[in-house]
Parts: sequence; structure tokens; C-alpha cells
Amino acid sequence: METIVSRDFEAYLDELTLITILLPRNRSWEANPTFQLLKDDGKSYTLEVIFQEEHDHFFKYQCTLMERIRVENNYQLICQDAQTDLQIGAVVRTEQFDAEYAYDGDDLGVQYSSPCSTFKIWAPTATQVLLQVIDATSGSEETLEMLRMEKGVWEKKVEKDVEGFYYIYKVCVNQIWRVAVDPYAKSVSLNGEFGVIIDPSKIKKTFNASPSLIEFTDAIIYETHIRDFTIHPGSGVDKKGTYKGFTESTTDTGLDYVSRLGITHIELLPVNDFGGINEAEKESSYNWGYNPLHFFAPEGSYSLNPSHPYERIYELQEMIDEIHKKGISVILDVVFNHVYVKEDSSFEKVVPGYYFRYDQHGFPSNGTGVGNDIASERRMVRKFIVDCILYWTHTFQVDGFRFDLMGILDIDTMNEIKRTINKLDRKMLLLGEGWELNTPLPVQQKATIRNSSKMDGIAFFNDRFRDSVKGSTFNLYDRGFCLGNTQQTEEVKKVVAGSLSVFDNPELSVNYVESHDNHTFWDKAVKCNSMEEKDIIRKRQKLATCMVLLSQGIPFLHSGQEFYRTKQGEGNSYKSSDEINQLDWELCKKWAKDVTYIQQIISIRKSHRSFRFNKKEQVNKHMRFLPTNPEVIAYELVDVGAFGEWDQIVVIFNNSLVEQQIVLPQKDSWMILADHLHASESGLYTLVTKKLIVQPVSCLILAKQMKHKFT
Repeated sequence: METIVSRDFEAYLDELTLITILLPRNRSWEANPTFQLLKDDGKSYTLEVIFQEEHDHFFKYQCTLMERIRVENNYQLICQDAQTDLQIGAVVRTEQFDAEYAYDGDDLGVQYSSPCSTFKIWAPTATQVLLQVIDATSGSEETLEMLRMEKGVWEKKVEKDVEGFYYIYKVCVNQIWRVAVDPYAKSVSLNGEFGVIIDPSKIKKTFNASPSLIEFTDAIIYETHIRDFTIHPGSGVDKKGTYKGFTESTTDTGLDYVSRLGITHIELLPVNDFGGINEAEKESSYNWGYNPLHFFAPEGSYSLNPSHPYERIYELQEMIDEIHKKGISVILDVVFNHVYVKEDSSFEKVVPGYYFRYDQHGFPSNGTGVGNDIASERRMVRKFIVDCILYWTHTFQVDGFRFDLMGILDIDTMNEIKRTINKLDRKMLLLGEGWELNTPLPVQQKATIRNSSKMDGIAFFNDRFRDSVKGSTFNLYDRGFCLGNTQQTEEVKKVVAGSLSVFDNPELSVNYVESHDNHTFWDKAVKCNSMEEKDIIRKRQKLATCMVLLSQGIPFLHSGQEFYRTKQGEGNSYKSSDEINQLDWELCKKWAKDVTYIQQIISIRKSHRSFRFNKKEQVNKHMRFLPTNPEVIAYELVDVGAFGEWDQIVVIFNNSLVEQQIVLPQKDSWMILADHLHASESGLYTLVTKKLIVQPVSCLILAKQMKHKFT
């Protein structure tokens, strides 16, 4: 529903006291035209022209006036015998506009009760807003005029029980009507075409408590996608690809398997309502979920009944609760950096031009690469993000958030999120992609890795770790340490020690070599090291996974990484088939011994806090590297008896195809916790030695107790 408006010329409000006028060259105008502004109450103003220039198709003028324009009023511009309406322009992106119209109430959306429900939407530039409510059972519709309140909030009270009704807003801005779903809608109809009114008391749930997180470095994150997790024919799951199927009891697959693996957090790719899948025919298409449509409502394609407004909520709540019962916490991947299609988004329909960034020429910026960047620095955008985080935290009891393309967001927004969740009664994990992206936000304001010291307690995906251990993500044939490169061994040592040249503390470094993005480690390795046998490549991947788990920082595993997940060489599978994206549980069975090895490495990490230092001072005091050749990285943890069973630990990574000899700090009785075949937190066997032979492409862990512990 959009109206085509014909105008003699264009006039835009770009600041509260600045108007830009465009006179088309296809008609004659006076050499020095004068402009009159006529207010809807009959009052008129003569505008002062402060700037003018000629363009190919129009003359541009900028004019000022002493009195501030009120965007809720109607104004007309008069030039000679021509007249036009004053349109809302770039004013919405000014600090003045935010100061004048930002709303701090906590009641946007629908406040439901059976006798009377209140609808509120922030639309300060609208001249009229209509609420349409639709009885989903009978199909009867009612269109109601809303009343403008303070700060540009429009309100309507509906004095009847509208639970289960569909609703939508019709918003008139610049004489153009647009139809929009409520940005604060907590549930939506099939494919998100309407908001659905629900009773908040019916979605209140008592959850099983998730495990408490003492330090961020205690977390071991396992990233997966709800559909990928169970869609494989060998998953042993009946309701494949759904919230319900995610927690079905199985023997060697699914959540039961992940629980035995020993990870602490499952990170879920986006579960809010997204585009790219027809929820009525969900098997016919696939999507990761980075096409956000409705930020508060759960995605319907994972539900057994996507048409039911409560079911998608209940099923997701139950899924998270079941994960908690397994002793695992839940992190949600959230996408606040862009929307699916800017022009179709509720943001753009309700307050055009406000929610997105624009470049110096007035075009939408594209740092995200998908055509739009969310302007998180604006007060009502920041409020929306914080409100959304709080809703998911309270309604679904999640334990953390992963911020997609966090470098698009601003530092103040991220810190506001951190301050808000710090007020809660549990410790939550915040992490994100702090990449430097080409968006108009000043460099010093971006939530990027370079600004990590300005965001205390927010962790960052560490691309230095990824690229030095695995090889460049953007060059398929670039090899990192685990693929045999010996040129960057010193850089690898730095990332193993927590990347303290990059981050203030190791707890800010999320260490990984593989995620949903780009090629899996296996797919990259078989290209980079095509000259090697597959069993060698598997050893290299196992070594890389050990390095992720045994480095200082927060380890992050892509689901299936531990059993050589492949996407058949596809480097960007965001909308590829299930056959490409599925978690192949047959591979898990095939490489069960290697899975058991990684399981024990996880146990070793969890058994001793010296693998999980959260502060720089601890690393500097207790961790040091042993002299080795470039094919080997060996570090020791000294005087660490206060952190666990062992007083001294030595960890060795060998990327060479041949055995390597290592000279230990002293000859003593060493307990071998892991060799190239087996691992155990309690130890495999003892060696009394000063020199060791490390097997090709392998990890070795030794430990020594304090002498008094032997008595």
C-alpha cells in the first residue's frame, strides 16, 4: 500500500531549522526565487536562502528559519505560483531529532489484557497512523485511528479481547501510506505477514537453571544450526530440523552426544523470524537465518506448527529448557547489523530514513555487504536492540549472545547492552565479530577488535588465531601452522598465549579455526594439502582442534569439526541444500576414536584452571614457551598447583611430518595426559625423562605434581 504523489517541486526538512529545496529545470523559475513556508495553522515564514547550486536536472537551495519545525505539523512550501508539501528528509538522522523525539518508555508494542489492550508504536514523522486488527477465526477486520502522544508515540486502546488476533499498522509519512508489522511484535503469522496478539502470561515459564559461569574462559562454545543438527537421515531423530527434534533422546547423536562431548555452551545460529524460507513449505528451501525480519518473534520454519502463534514460542522455550537440563548453556546468534530488505522492513516503513546509515551523498551505506547498515548509534535504534536482548533473556532464559558483524554496531550500544545484562542475577557471555567494515560510523566509535579495550567484558572472534593456525579465510590455498606452515610460528605463539598484544586480557579472545562461515577446516585442508594422504589431513585437523582447546582464551568449535565436517567444498552455504549443510552423523560414528580424543582434551582443559586464565597477569606469570624449531610449539605452565591437580604442565604441538625431539625443563617423573593416540585427564602413563620424542602432526601433554602431593 503505497501512494504515488505528484509534486511541482521537492522540499525536504534536513535539520529542524534547515530546508533543502529542489526546483526542476523543466520549467522557468525566477533568477533569485523566494520561498514561503506555510504552517497548517495559517502562519507563514519567509525562508532565508543560505546556499544554492545548479545540477543537470534541478536547482538546489538550502534555507533556514529561526523557528524549529515540528515534524508532527503539516507545512507547505510556496515558490512563485507553485506549491508543495514539506517532506521529512535527513532531519531524522540528526542529534537534534533524537533529543527531541526519543522515547524512553518500556511499553512499545502491545500491552495485552482481556478487557482492554493498548497498542503503541513510535512513528514521530507520521501524520496519521491506523491500526488494523483482524479476527484470525472469522476473518473480520477493523481499522482504527491511533492518537499521537508524546515523543511521536501513537496509541490506541482496544476495549475487547483481541487475543490471537492479527494486527498491522498503516503509517502515512510524506503523504505516502505504508503497511508495517509492529517492530515489537512478539509473535507473527505464517511467514511474518502480520503481528499476532498474545497473552504474555501464557508464555511465562519456569526454566531449569543453566550452569553458572564463573569466568568467561570457562566456556567451551559449540556452534550449530537447528536444522543442520538433526536433518541428516542418520541423526536418529524423528522430528528432524525442528525445535522439538533438537532435544529428542538418541544414543550416539544429537544433544545426548553433545552433552557427553563436554562443551559448556551451544551457540545457535539465528532463531528469530527470518526471510528466505517459505514456512508453509519449509523443506523446499534452506537458510542460515541471517535475513532478519522480526527481531522479537521466533522463527516459524523450525516449528511443528508455524501457523500457531504460541507454538513456536513454546517449542523454543522447551528446547532451551531441555538443553539446560543437560547442563549446557545457550547462546543466541543475533543479527542487529542489517535487515533482510531495507525497503520492506518495518523500520523503513514506520520511520523512513531513521534506522539506517547513509553516506555523505545520501545513499544507504553497505558495510554489511547486504545493502543496508543499522544505525545503532541512534537512540531509538539502541533502545530497540537493548529491549530485544532483554526480552530474549527473560522470555527464553538464554545465557549469552553472539553479535553478527558486531563491527557495524557502535561501542556505546554494546556497552549499554553489557551494563543492562550486568544488572541480572547471572553471568552472561557476550561475544561478536569485531571486523573493521566500511560503514560511516567514525573508527573510534565502532565495536571492533581495535577498540576492544573500550568494551570491558565483551569477547571477540579472533581472526589472528584463525588465520595463523589454519590459514587465511580469504585465500583458500594459504596455509597456517596446522597445515604445515612454519613461517609464522612466533605469531602462533602469541595467539596461543591469549593474543595479549591485541586484547587486554585472554578472556576477550574467542579462539577458533572453523565456523558456519567460509570453508570448513576439512574442505580447506584437502585443497591446501592435496599432496597429503587423508589420514595426515585428519591429524592436522585434530591438531588444530587441540590448539583451539589448549590455548588461552575462549575456545569455539563448529559442530562436526571434531569429526571432520565437510560441506563438499562449498565455501558459502547460507542457502545451499541440506545435503551440503547437514551435520553428518555417520562421520561421527566413523571417527569415534578421534571424537573420544577431543572429548578427553576438553576434560583436560576443564580439569585445570591454568588452561583457562582470564587475566593477562596470570598468563605472564605462569606461561612460558620452550625453545624449539619452527615445526614445534611447546609451552609450559609453571607454579600452577593452586589452579588444579598439577603443579607444572607442558603442552607440545608438532606440525611436522616427522618425529621431533623436545628437551624438557628438567628430568623428572612426568605424567602423560595426552599423546598422539589417547588422552585422559587422570593420566595415561608416566615417563622419567628430560628428552621426549613427539610423534608427527600431533599434540602431547605432560604434567607433574608438586612433590608434597606424592606423600
